[in-house]
Amino acid sequence: MGMIVPRSWSLSWATIFGSLLLVCSHSAGHAQAQPPSQAKSPVSTARPVGTVKAINGNTVTVSTDSGSEITVLLQPSTRVLRMAPGQKDLKDAAPMPVTELQPGDRMIIRGNPADDGKSVVASSLLVMRKTDIQERQEHEREDWQKRGVGGLVRGIDTAAGTIALSTAASGSIKTITIHTSKETIVRRYASESVKFQDAKPGTLDQIKAGDQLRARGSLMPDGNELSAEEIVSGSFRNIAGTLAAVDPADSTVSVMDLFTKKTVAVKITADSQLRKLPPMLAQRIAVRLKGSATESGAVNAASNALASPKGNQTPGESSGPHRGGDLQQVLGRLPAVTLADLQKGEAVMLVTMPGGADSPLRAITLLTGVEPILTASPTGEGAAMLLSPWALGSTAGEAAAQ
Repeated sequence: MGMIVPRSWSLSWATIFGSLLLVCSHSAGHAQAQPPSQAKSPVSTARPVGTVKAINGNTVTVSTDSGSEITVLLQPSTRVLRMAPGQKDLKDAAPMPVTELQPGDRMIIRGNPADDGKSVVASSLLVMRKTDIQERQEHEREDWQKRGVGGLVRGIDTAAGTIALSTAASGSIKTITIHTSKETIVRRYASESVKFQDAKPGTLDQIKAGDQLRARGSLMPDGNELSAEEIVSGSFRNIAGTLAAVDPADSTVSVMDLFTKKTVAVKITADSQLRKLPPMLAQRIAVRLKGSATESGAVNAASNALASPKGNQTPGESSGPHRGGDLQQVLGRLPAVTLADLQKGEAVMLVTMPGGADSPLRAITLLTGVEPILTASPTGEGAAMLLSPWALGSTAGEAAAQ
């Protein structure tokens, strides 16, 4: 689905560049500690961070993380160091020719800013190559798929640092205990964004029962406990029902939730993904929902059907606990629809996030063409659960890669 973590969960810039900021601060502190006699240039006060947008000779245009655009003026004396993602000090930094700079590279600029704040005469650049970042992101994606678990929070003990996570795997719903420590990276999706790279540093006390959460770490051999290196969570709601009203002018839809039997208003935003499920695939999922012995088995079997367009798996079969990666990719390839295409009475399934105090829910993903699925799950509960384990995306890597 369109987000959350983790087209997959991707390494956020805060993670990728956090060590660089520390290095830059350390480097600045070292320079300030030198005796005045060793100072060879005026004190550099600018330290913007951003992405290379364009290069024209000795002039580099950079889009900064603060949302502005600056011009970086390179001098013959400008020192350029190439840093690897995750590098924590300068000892392994390698000198890099200015001519190797490419659009998409990330950098921290040190130098003297112009009075208007729109340009910087660079004394040094700490650069992270776009190709290095992509390679790191791919590694992150693979690691989230390999060592990640996702599901719904059933309970949390902040004092003990543990989270009870309900997750669908191997044809059944089981509870995994997530153990956190002071080293565990905790992220929380921002209220204004469903993108992983916009997730903010969070705390355990922000996590509530019913939240969706994904954790990455070491899973115990029995599969019942995981020591988390990183977790990301958010408050999301899954809805299965029929459209009671469509208002293109206000970008909202009203959905009769089959599970709660109540009408829910949902806002469609620029970030919402609207997709249509092909009839044959919808029928395949419906057959598996009907044919599974248990609701949890039906959820797992249906997700496998959606993740495996060729339908070469038997009900309840799974190629592993991380099929969310495949599901995410399939959803991204489904035909897109617009708000104007939606019709009153049409069956839909949605993943939503809270709106403001007086605002409706906001759609992350809206899936049409699901009438056979809802017919197979008359209460809508099983159908809504179908999307739950993957509303955050398959791995932290893919969302940021969007």
